[in-house]
Amino acid sequence: MPAGFTLSLVVVVVLAVIFDYINGFHDSANSIATSVATRALRPWQAVGMAAAFNFIGAFAGTAVATTIGAGLVNEQSTTEAVVVAALLGAITWNLITWWFGLPSSSSHALIGGLLGATIVAAGFDALNVQGIVNKVLIPMVTSPIIGFLGGMLLMALLAHLFFRVARRPASTGFRRAQVFSAGYMAFAHGSNDAQKTMGIITLALFAAGVIPDITVPTWVIVAAATAMSLGTAAGGWRIMKTMGQRVVKLEPVHGFAAETTAATVLLTTAHLGMPVSTTHVISSAIMGVGTTKGARQVRWGVARSILTAWIITIPAAMFVAGVAYLVISTLGWR
Repeated sequence: MPAGFTLSLVVVVVLAVIFDYINGFHDSANSIATSVATRALRPWQAVGMAAAFNFIGAFAGTAVATTIGAGLVNEQSTTEAVVVAALLGAITWNLITWWFGLPSSSSHALIGGLLGATIVAAGFDALNVQGIVNKVLIPMVTSPIIGFLGGMLLMALLAHLFFRVARRPASTGFRRAQVFSAGYMAFAHGSNDAQKTMGIITLALFAAGVIPDITVPTWVIVAAATAMSLGTAAGGWRIMKTMGQRVVKLEPVHGFAAETTAATVLLTTAHLGMPVSTTHVISSAIMGVGTTKGARQVRWGVARSILTAWIITIPAAMFVAGVAYLVISTLGWR
């Protein structure tokens, strides 16, 4: 670990690791819910595999981490107190939505927390508006649409290719194939979500003068990967029920199509440095797959709840982080 660490910086890093751990169990349903729901994997098998592939996926790149660290706010105006407030906002919102079993976005919570704390601390001029629009807002809207359409199209293609195959052997085949698609999804989840914690720790290190630029140190990658995989191993059973069966009743072929679609979208956006929501991509892919069974097969009331959380997560986390910064600053930590 680099020299120059202070107690305040240690607090920042510990909070970031806690956020990553919470992100792991909050979002573990993204990787494993469909596999468990279709009985392709037993819960303990799914959790273990997701934890392993989350860890491996975290080493797939740092483009998203760079966006978090330098693409959304002016890193020169960022302080350790801003990062702490951002993390408190994100952690608080994650725990609230986890408690109510609502699959909201940890990514959007962290982004909202960073934006809210930065605005209170340094004003709107410290925001990188172009980066926010291009890397957050546009992908936030388009990635679920692509997930929905991609899931629907892939499911339609699979139905066309295998419509002559009897139901039982088809289900058996796709149940086995879903082991691979679940691993693919877990890898993509790790490659996208772990990088956000890497970015926030790297931003704090830069603000403290420990590193000269926004380049992710190796130990930060290892710490983020480990925290997320341990959190995934802890499991997010409340959200798993919503993702696995409450949105639409899934069969192995549906789970395979949804996971494959979502993982492909996530790996593409991670490569482009876009911190999109894993939760909303897999949710939309499940809905897209479900519509091929008929629109009435999708429980749109549950989908509406997910959409509501999608809309309010960033402003809610912004508000909590802004309040957190005001409290922290009154204590003399700026």
